[in-house]
Amino acid sequence: MKIWVDADACPKEIKEILYRAADRTGLGLTLVANHQLRIPKSPNICFILVKSGFDVADAEIATQINTGDLVITSDIPLAAKVIEMGAYAISTRGEHYSVDNIRARLSVRDFMDNLRASGVNTGGPSALNQRDCQSFANNLDKILTKHLRMQDSS
Repeated sequence: MKIWVDADACPKEIKEILYRAADRTGLGLTLVANHQLRIPKSPNICFILVKSGFDVADAEIATQINTGDLVITSDIPLAAKVIEMGAYAISTRGEHYSVDNIRARLSVRDFMDNLRASGVNTGGPSALNQRDCQSFANNLDKILTKHLRMQDSS
């Protein structure tokens, strides 16, 4: 398993949790963004800089992932693609996207896009808070623990 991060919109607090997880587990962590990022020096952590443009980082992640990888993203269409490819996806707020919930999430996203396109001010997401960070850390830990147990039993 490798961990991939849609890093353009990933909050610093979530990146810090991911850095610690990569070092603790020894799993590879790759951040993909269209602007330069400072990452810690670690053999487990790397960065891919992509060109600026709509969904360029998403496309890079989609071409690089393998079945069983984990993608951190709040981009619902990317999460849907990742799940379709047999990988895992969680949002930066800790929501675990799955085959069971991704279609509903896509429908809500499309509905909100239509509202915004018609001029309705839908507001944006609330600021990331401690509970969001804890939810993310807990769901990340569940996925990584499950993966590491499966790896140990092989």
